[in-house]
Amino acid sequence: QDKFVESGGGLVRPGGSLTLSCIASGFSFTTYGMAWYRQSPGKERELVAAVAKASGATNYADSVRGRFTISRDNDKKTVYLQMTSLKPEDSAMYYCNAGFKNPVHSWGQGTQVTVSS
Repeated sequence: QDKFVESGGGLVRPGGSLTLSCIASGFSFTTYGMAWYRQSPGKERELVAAVAKASGATNYADSVRGRFTISRDNDKKTVYLQMTSLKPEDSAMYYCNAGFKNPVHSWGQGTQVTVSS
């Protein structure tokens, strides 16, 4: 059973914006922090942003802080990643997962973000 369905990726020019969505299922959404990760070819998957389960506290990778915003809608079991001022180095496959610091479940299919002129 798919636990995460990511969407919203695409091709965008440098400086542009995208908002990613991740619909979660198959577990108690409100009992977990949620996070977005990304992976580029030849690189390890890295944590991009995380949001706590209750407090709404957030954490961001230094490379995206100030440009990306993570949020969650517990009623919709959905986590979002609003991305602005996109750079070519933001190009990657983006995934979401449960857990504030470490992934808890298996990965979904991800959504591809390509930043290019």
